[in-house]
Amino acid sequence: MASNRSSMKHHVVCLPIPTQSHISAMLKLAKLLHHRGLCITFVNTEFNHRRMLDAEGPMFLSDLPFGLQFVAIPDGLPPSQANATQDIVSLCESTRFLMGAPFCTLIGDLNEMAGSGSGLIPPVSCIMADGFMTFCAYPASETFGIPVVNLWTIAACALMGLMHYPKLKEKGLTPPKDYLETTIEWIPGMKNMKLRDMPRFPGATDPDDVVFNFMVDAAARYNKADATIIHTFEALEPDVLNAMSSMASGPVYAVGPFHFLIDRILENEKQMRHIGCSLWKEDVECLRWLDSQKPESVLYINFGSVAFLTSQQLIEFAMGIANSKHPFLWIIRADLVNGDSAILPPEFNEKTKGRAFIVAWCPQEKVLNHPSVRGFLTHCGWNSVTESMSAGVPMLCWPYFSDQQTNCKYACKDWEVGLEIESDVKRDEVERLVKELMEGEKGKHMKKRAMEWKRLAYEATSQHGSSSMNLEKLVRHIISK
Repeated sequence: MASNRSSMKHHVVCLPIPTQSHISAMLKLAKLLHHRGLCITFVNTEFNHRRMLDAEGPMFLSDLPFGLQFVAIPDGLPPSQANATQDIVSLCESTRFLMGAPFCTLIGDLNEMAGSGSGLIPPVSCIMADGFMTFCAYPASETFGIPVVNLWTIAACALMGLMHYPKLKEKGLTPPKDYLETTIEWIPGMKNMKLRDMPRFPGATDPDDVVFNFMVDAAARYNKADATIIHTFEALEPDVLNAMSSMASGPVYAVGPFHFLIDRILENEKQMRHIGCSLWKEDVECLRWLDSQKPESVLYINFGSVAFLTSQQLIEFAMGIANSKHPFLWIIRADLVNGDSAILPPEFNEKTKGRAFIVAWCPQEKVLNHPSVRGFLTHCGWNSVTESMSAGVPMLCWPYFSDQQTNCKYACKDWEVGLEIESDVKRDEVERLVKELMEGEKGKHMKKRAMEWKRLAYEATSQHGSSSMNLEKLVRHIISK
């Protein structure tokens, strides 16, 4: 049993980058490692720890199984009571310059507690760091002699794209806005790529852009990890994964989808399965509304935790969705419209009366697996893409920034489960694509393909599937250190 105290001889500290999707993916992996008998310390920032307590309720910390604890460290940013993702530029600077010292202090404190004679929690034996948190993790690793295992919660194809940005610069292909249709054939494991399909950033035309340089510098540290985990599965990205394995100094493990592994492995461990990590309160009324809808009739819309719309983009999406005449469940965060309130036009409310359900946040996995849901309009974040494909749900893709553009290309062209919406949103195009997704021939083909990927993801997480075997290899690797 995972909670057997005597079996916990290895202590993994999990350090996600402080945004919702990365926290969610890291916690799922932490649960899987705890199930294998590893002691887990999960590190949030004080800002996100407060939000998690608000969303999940403070009692969830009092009912944790032995060997799993949540701790918080300061992020160095000004105090805030906002219920929203912090400014991305500030988070990048915090991660690079401000969080390393408190994280080092935390590792020292954990080791001191382990040496105090209690014998309950062992010294830290591994740092499991998000690939974008190496600026904090590597100094602690060097100080205490602890190996770092990196978890990349983005697709292998997106990571490979980030790693080749310096070569784009060498070839004179930056800034990318001038060369979007340029074909790129020299990235290992990636085919039929254009510059428009590479990870993109709003400020990438500026060589000093904070977010762009942060992402590229983090990806450049890929081969320094003792081992690497990528949240994917081998059948989905075989060529890129083979190329990435040859470029790493340690083993590379494709492990995913995490939620399939959770469902299989923790089937009888209700206490572990229900430990949440949402930073927003999840509305469950939407599930009851879905119960009242016809099978495969509803469009689910969610732009994730970081993407923003302009007021005009919101209106164009809204009217396109309204004009499609399909029922829909739309997640509209309070901060979805950057710097303004998300106000929908009166005409939209009149047109959609009786077939719309709008909430601020929801349990996405349950929504996508609901029999009433037919399609997903998404920003193409990697968690959303994997959850949608694992549910057999095809997508309309409106990538916002970063890895989402690469995810979109693969979803639409390689995996054949998506249709792309142009970044310059127009209501007529939105209406046309919603209808195609929900009732057209392309939509039927994408549904068939999504169901095939669902089957392959299920096979990968079966007892002898590639992801299950890679998870076992990962555990053995951590224990061997």
